[in-house]
Amino acid sequence: MASESDLTLPSRPKEDQTESGSAPSKNALKKMAKEKEKAEKAAKRREQEQQEKARIEANDTSKHLYGSLPTSPDSPANLPAQVFTELAQLYHAREDQEVTVDARIHNARVQSSKLAFIVLREEAHTIQVVIAEGGLNHISRQMVKWCGGISSESIVRVTGLVKQPEEPVSSATISNFELHVEKIYLISEAAQRLPIQVKDCMRPPPLNDDLQAAAEVDGQGAPIVGLATRLDNRILDVRAAVNQAIFQLQSGISNLFMEYMNVNGFKWIHSPKMVGAATEGGANVFEVKYFETKAYLTQSPQFFKQMAIAMDMKRVYLYSAAVLRSSPGLHNFFKFTGLDFEMVIRNHYHEVLGFGESLLIFIIRSLQNRPEYVRLTKVVDDVYPGAGNFKLPADDSALRLTFAEGIQLLNENGIEAGEFDDMSTAQEKALGKIILEKYNTDFYTIDKFPSAIRPFYTLPDPENPRLSNSYDFFMRGQEIMSGAQRVHNYEQLCEQMRKNDPPLDPLSEGFRHYTDAFKYGCAPHGGGGLGLNRILQFYLGLTDIRFATLFPRDPGRLAP
Repeated sequence: MASESDLTLPSRPKEDQTESGSAPSKNALKKMAKEKEKAEKAAKRREQEQQEKARIEANDTSKHLYGSLPTSPDSPANLPAQVFTELAQLYHAREDQEVTVDARIHNARVQSSKLAFIVLREEAHTIQVVIAEGGLNHISRQMVKWCGGISSESIVRVTGLVKQPEEPVSSATISNFELHVEKIYLISEAAQRLPIQVKDCMRPPPLNDDLQAAAEVDGQGAPIVGLATRLDNRILDVRAAVNQAIFQLQSGISNLFMEYMNVNGFKWIHSPKMVGAATEGGANVFEVKYFETKAYLTQSPQFFKQMAIAMDMKRVYLYSAAVLRSSPGLHNFFKFTGLDFEMVIRNHYHEVLGFGESLLIFIIRSLQNRPEYVRLTKVVDDVYPGAGNFKLPADDSALRLTFAEGIQLLNENGIEAGEFDDMSTAQEKALGKIILEKYNTDFYTIDKFPSAIRPFYTLPDPENPRLSNSYDFFMRGQEIMSGAQRVHNYEQLCEQMRKNDPPLDPLSEGFRHYTDAFKYGCAPHGGGGLGLNRILQFYLGLTDIRFATLFPRDPGRLAP
């Protein structure tokens, strides 16, 4: 009997298949012919496209006026004699003045095949650029199209003529002029898709980042970008005009500080950022490995300023990058920039206090009166209303209260405060509001703090040892500087260190170089340490110190 496999019928080949050794079927030949025809048409189409592209390029009358920046050293775009203009200079430009600028594409759009617009941005300045077909340079439609397609945040070099628009350009800070393009070259192309848009950073972030999870757009449909997202993308965030203005003002404060110090005979010094012993905060310091031993990041340049006075430098100042470690929590800001000074006292410590008051008034008045700072403050005020309303006494004499008078004002206004207890942050803010209402000033100083709440190197009041020759400066009810007359007598300093809580050993490795400075004789002196970030924050009325810090560091952030 035949098996099941023997009864299986042979399979019939498909029409386009052939048996081994036989010629292709008719269907197979038709299929091959169609594929060949399709490939020939595609090749012909590519050839026609290439020819059309070549024809268009050959007819592009302005192909040498745009595109990627030529790299040849002989290129007209790279001539050494070329003069570049900053956008900031164009507020007072002349009609038909030819200028060359390097700037970012803030946005670009094609109005028609004959017309495109670009807004260029440099720092906090913007200007509209017009690309129109024709003209003396025979601008082509290809050039118009190319310009309108440049991705935002790309860097370009533009040469053009300054023109007055028919109406002020409300979308640009330079509203009274625009540029009519003659040449434009791409220096650096930005990615087409960005994690955040710079224009979205021109609005304040939500006060609470959790709000971003609840709503992705605001009432006008614009994306909400929270603070955490901005800090994660700080490169793009700081390009926003408001942030450019904030950090230009920070630079201005630093320059004003240096200007005042130099005019008054101070020397700029530099202090180490690591020490060999945890001298300033005990457990509240950052330990690092230093070759085969331990080191600690300095929390302030205090000891080094005083040692400089013992070196007979008389008046010194420095910029310090300091780190503090306190209890965990995002409200603890660990890294800050300090503006420190120390000076010899001739007769009374109020020489130092008065100098510090004059310094702060000089800085604030300069921010309020110098045209460039006024313009920058206006940029910030457009986003953070109230940035320009910081109040000083009309006669520019700082309001000075004693600690006891500050406590009395709190108690009189129903806020309980102890005579020798340190003020809490809430009490300080409340006192700031009381003083603003009573004296119409956002800046004031408080003198004669209780000795128990000041560092061991603070000199007690000779007439009342429970008080000290120390002071704090405040802006909008928050501290921006702490200072004092220092103990300059070696025996008194050692005694106060041993009475400190916890006791400190003046002869230990961490302190002996500091205390030796006074053993060898040191002039009476005092000084203070200003917080640069805090001055900027409170002058502008910003709600978060991270807005006033280029690269913030807190318990949750070590990057970027």
